[in-house]
Amino acid sequence: MTTTLSAATFKLADQAALSPAQQQLEQRLLSFIHTHKDQPETGLFVIHGDAGTGKSAVLAAAFSQLQALSRSQNANPLQGTNNYLVVNHNEMLKIYKRLAGDAPELRKKDFQKPTPLINRLNKTDQLADVVFIDEAHLLLTQPDRYNKFNAHNQLQELIKRSRVVVLVFDTRQVLKLKSYWQASDLQPFLDRYPHELFNLDEQFRVTGNADVVNWIDQFTQGHLLPKPTDDQFDFQIFADGQPMYDLIRQRDQQVQLSRMIATADFPYVVNHGTWYVTAGSLKLPWDKVNLTDDPWALRPETLDEVGSIYTIQGFDLNYAGVVLGPSVGYDAATDRIVIHLDRYEDQEAFKNRDDLGALSPLKTQIVFNSINVLMKRGRYGLYLYAVDPALRQRLLAL
Repeated sequence: MTTTLSAATFKLADQAALSPAQQQLEQRLLSFIHTHKDQPETGLFVIHGDAGTGKSAVLAAAFSQLQALSRSQNANPLQGTNNYLVVNHNEMLKIYKRLAGDAPELRKKDFQKPTPLINRLNKTDQLADVVFIDEAHLLLTQPDRYNKFNAHNQLQELIKRSRVVVLVFDTRQVLKLKSYWQASDLQPFLDRYPHELFNLDEQFRVTGNADVVNWIDQFTQGHLLPKPTDDQFDFQIFADGQPMYDLIRQRDQQVQLSRMIATADFPYVVNHGTWYVTAGSLKLPWDKVNLTDDPWALRPETLDEVGSIYTIQGFDLNYAGVVLGPSVGYDAATDRIVIHLDRYEDQEAFKNRDDLGALSPLKTQIVFNSINVLMKRGRYGLYLYAVDPALRQRLLAL
């Protein structure tokens, strides 16, 4: 098996490295911006795609082109435009700002979290020309006083303050009720504004064959298939967490960017001491609040921690050791994965809402979404350990 070192933890490829589908998307996107930037109605360009299909790569490449044209000394239709790339994810924002330091056409101020940008545009009564939104499924769909967002939907507010909005949207990566999006929730915006849709369906992160990707997809819908084999992708199931961690350390020494990550099934309170993830004989601390400018997976000391969906979503790892916590169980009668909502420790994810109907199925979907995010982190290998004894035995029997 051959692997390559990664310079960053999500793939921001140059033009030569983009696939034909990605290059087609980039050109259609820039053409859409040209067509709609001077129209009376805001134009929406929506990019769909599962975890690992290269959405951020295209977004970053197109945004770099846009900013190069905006800041060009040569006259062109996009010269002098006021553009931003927005992401509601602290760790991804750090990666974008880090890359801005290496690209002459980019500035760190080009990259923003949504609430500060919305509040600033409102205060100054300004319109942005183009706003790119990565991980738009993380935008808030209700007020959040803690984050100083007082309106009801961040996407609506960004559309009101922009001439063109380009958004990446994947309902399978929604992780909290306060930002809960269903596929149908986008429809009112598509009915209201001129738009174009593009779907990326080629898996770029997980190098495993179609059987490997299908196994993960089926697992995150509750189904168990026979364990797939692929000489180019290292997929292993462990009876204990310690040997899994030992192998992750070995992989990190060989190719870097190999980390332990887990479902949010272990207690954790921000700024209240050290909290631990246990996986059989293994006990490691949860990731700590990261106040540095370096993303979690790029810091060497995090090899001795366990990452969460909030530190790893959107990033590439070379190898991922995934701990499935107590909320992820197994029902022998139906031979299906079951979710025990009372054992899921991410209370922030389940803050109740009264506008979504029955919450139990939505909460179950959020947990499955988090598993999908975790299992699709590793480019070259996925290692699994299940805390639930029944699930662990069933996985080992595969």
